Amino acid sequence: MLKAKDFMTKDVITINSAATVEELARLLIEHKISGAPVVNNKKELIGIVTENDLISQNKRLHIPTIIRLFDAFIVLGSSKVEEEIKKMAAATVEEICIKKVVSITEDTPLQEVATIMSEQKIHLLPVLRNNVVVGIVGKADIVDAMSREIS
Repeated sequence: MLKAKDFMTKDVITINSAATVEELARLLIEHKISGAPVVNNKKELIGIVTENDLISQNKRLHIPTIIRLFDAFIVLGSSKVEEEIKKMAAATVEEICIKKVVSITEDTPLQEVATIMSEQKIHLLPVLRNNVVVGIVGKADIVDAMSREIS
């Protein structure tokens, strides 16, 4: 059975958390990638950022519903609005990246990687060794690995 180390991309393009949103956009375009692991100065994983995170900076802001009840105003969904405003005003990668990252190790079997991606609707999985990024698995890597396993 194939393991992540057999089909992961080893030359991982990462971005530092202090990089600007403009630097991120240039990186994604230059390398024709849809996302990148976000690392600190020790190359340790602290998040992941994708094209969707950049796109969300330019989306229309949804104003929350306000209900009046007995002379009190109740705002529905206000915490989500605050999050959206922060992302829209972000200047650095750290401000827009996803910090709760699902990752795998080099020994994670192909079936488990495919299951994680499918069930959690994840398109990029960083491969870690001691919290340092040593690879990344994307959807194309999975398809390629599956075709090799069938052959």
